[in-house]
Amino acid sequence: MPAALDKKYLWHPFTLTDAWLAADYAPTVIVSGDGSWLCDDQGNKYLDGNSSIWTNIHGHRNATVSGAIRAQLDRIAHSSFLGLTNELAPVLGKRLVELADDDRLTRCFFSDDGATAIEAALKITYQFFAQNGEPQRKKFVSLSAGYHGDTVGAMSVGHSKLFHHCYRNMLFESDEVPVPYCYRCPFNQAAPQRADARAYARCGRECIAAVEKKFAADGARAAAWVVEPRVQGAAGFIMHPDNYLAETCAIAQRHGALVILDEVMTGFGRTGAIFAWQKEQVAPDLVALAKALTGGYLPLAVTLLTEKIFDGFRGDATRTFFHGHSYTGNQLGCAAALATLDILQSDNCADRQRRLAAALTAAHEKFWSLPAVGDVRQEGCILAIELVKDFSTREPFDPSLRVGARVCEAAKKHGLLTRPAGRDVLLLMPPYTTTPAEVDVMVSALCKGIEEVVN
Repeated sequence: MPAALDKKYLWHPFTLTDAWLAADYAPTVIVSGDGSWLCDDQGNKYLDGNSSIWTNIHGHRNATVSGAIRAQLDRIAHSSFLGLTNELAPVLGKRLVELADDDRLTRCFFSDDGATAIEAALKITYQFFAQNGEPQRKKFVSLSAGYHGDTVGAMSVGHSKLFHHCYRNMLFESDEVPVPYCYRCPFNQAAPQRADARAYARCGRECIAAVEKKFAADGARAAAWVVEPRVQGAAGFIMHPDNYLAETCAIAQRHGALVILDEVMTGFGRTGAIFAWQKEQVAPDLVALAKALTGGYLPLAVTLLTEKIFDGFRGDATRTFFHGHSYTGNQLGCAAALATLDILQSDNCADRQRRLAAALTAAHEKFWSLPAVGDVRQEGCILAIELVKDFSTREPFDPSLRVGARVCEAAKKHGLLTRPAGRDVLLLMPPYTTTPAEVDVMVSALCKGIEEVVN
């Protein structure tokens, strides 16, 4: 019944409409979850291979997070944050500032999700310069083929032809620079090897030179450098070479621009540090946080920013930041977030992350044994497997074949739920509760899916 009602009344994001409505397609109806597992209405169990779109870091039905939400429900679920505050949001703000461990980042602006956290960062930056003596700084610079969300501002700095081509006339102008994509970099002179392309790339760091050239040419008008630190998610889980983040952020700040980091996907331990930027010497001016902030329970996002930026909005009413959301600082979301951070900062969670990262590393060999695998790359608890038609030339499959999506559909029959990204890039980014044995099941399911679809 739910599947039939869904097909009749609902519309799903990022989903091919005709394929969803096809008579022979039966949508999977998720009815429960426990730890790293999900269960459908037919009693089938699946491992959650992408943490329910990169949100659920501590497993489903986590007792600590669930208990915190239940306790908060007995007090209050939500009250306005406009001209009022509550018991939890200030405590959460303090915790996040402490986690950032950067004396410059002192303030939190709450919103609802990753796109709105980025949108707030863009508007804050624009208004900050407009009312503090540099109104010419209106240009944002970001990576080509990037993705930062689907609000108008987030799309404008995303440059994703796949997702946003239809809306290009709605978007404000922004500058783009080439993606530091070692596996597909036109300057990489190395022949393909069965290893992470970052480890054997031979180039002149042209990706960094392109950023330097862009800011040198237009630095006086540049408002901010917008980037996902170390890993681009929806673009294809492109993992950047070491020091790319630090060097490009230094370039932007040297030219007077701010640095906006999109930690929506990479934050809260995914890359081996609490925040990905902490793996390099970077001093961001604004940071967008969401997804795993509440452990996958409730929508909540934060834009971290410096005291200098905050002070740029003080004064008369014309300097107010007229931007907000109905559920800003929502108590239930803050309760979930505080419980999530308690778990994240425990020794047990750190041990689970290390075990998970090691299990994903061990999986490399199994994927490299498959001819259709062109690149396997890992950053902490994130593993990406790029499929290719020809290993020796890196030739991708025809996009119309939807090879990655078909592999994920095949893997579902073997007990794994995940989605592809970019050019047929498969993803494993499971909850930290996932055991090495469960990782083995995930890897086996993906390998079988690849063999069934490609060979």
